[in-house]
Amino acid sequence: MGQRFQKPASAPSGRLRSTTIALAVAAVLASVAAALCSVLGFGPDWLDQAAAVTISTVYAVALAARTGGRPFIFGALALAMGLTTVISDMERMRTGAAVLTAVISSVLAVMATVPARKFRLAAREVCVTVVVGCVGSLGVVGFRPTVSLERYDYVSLALAFMLVVVLVYRLGAGLHGLGRRGLIVVAVGTVALTVALAYAELIRRYGSEEFVDDILDGVRWMRANLGAVPRPIQVLVGVPALVYGTHLRARRRQGWWICAFGVGSTCSVSGILINPMTGWLEAALIIVYSTILGLGLGYVVIRVDLALTGPRGSRARRAEEQTASRPESSRFRPLR
Repeated sequence: MGQRFQKPASAPSGRLRSTTIALAVAAVLASVAAALCSVLGFGPDWLDQAAAVTISTVYAVALAARTGGRPFIFGALALAMGLTTVISDMERMRTGAAVLTAVISSVLAVMATVPARKFRLAAREVCVTVVVGCVGSLGVVGFRPTVSLERYDYVSLALAFMLVVVLVYRLGAGLHGLGRRGLIVVAVGTVALTVALAYAELIRRYGSEEFVDDILDGVRWMRANLGAVPRPIQVLVGVPALVYGTHLRARRRQGWWICAFGVGSTCSVSGILINPMTGWLEAALIIVYSTILGLGLGYVVIRVDLALTGPRGSRARRAEEQTASRPESSRFRPLR
């Protein structure tokens, strides 16, 4: 008799994945619309809270799926946390839920990137992280936290950095695979992150009065004439790390270690949006200015790296770009 025909086993799982992604995207878009309606004063008072619960749940599922975890378990935990927070209406619960949502969204933004052979592709990946981070920040705002902004920034960034390091340790082949150049870059990134976090305190404690006044005058001028002041942690650390990290990942998996510092940018977005002293337009301008300046610095870092370690000549560099195609999972599949 003839051979028995068997349908590929991947077909049902592929359809299930596509359906799940479509539902997740629809839920996120609906949540963004609900959050914007709440900001504009339309609809019931609970719209922003419903958006926050939905975004935190979908993002927890997406992060678990992307990193090879258990999406339904973490999604159920996130949903239970969100509903408990909204129903209990306890200040500490709201603050805790907001911090966890910020951590999840900032790490997911980094994990959602893919390798970039060219600078323009790296710039695209930075834009992806900005969109993911901004949507997650709407969830943070929707939980209506009551926080000290300085403490919130420190705690959320510390938790996000610890989580992303745990994930990157597996994706980047551990510390032993960094090599000398990788260790130097990670050390420079650590110092830059520390300085960017402590710059205000360092200036306040050790800067002269005239120097501090000059800085404050510059800040006032930029807010009056440009509408916003870029955030140093995004310009100096977060965005350049994402640009250079995704560029390096197209060539070596150790580029994940550089991308880990990208949480300095993605986690900073939520801190900008929950600042009551910053309007929505100013918050948007801060993100745009910081991203543009960070892209410029990232471009310089790539060019310097290629000048020091890349092939000589424009033709050789174009050939290197064409062959820089280290295999990695697509954006909507689990990382390996």
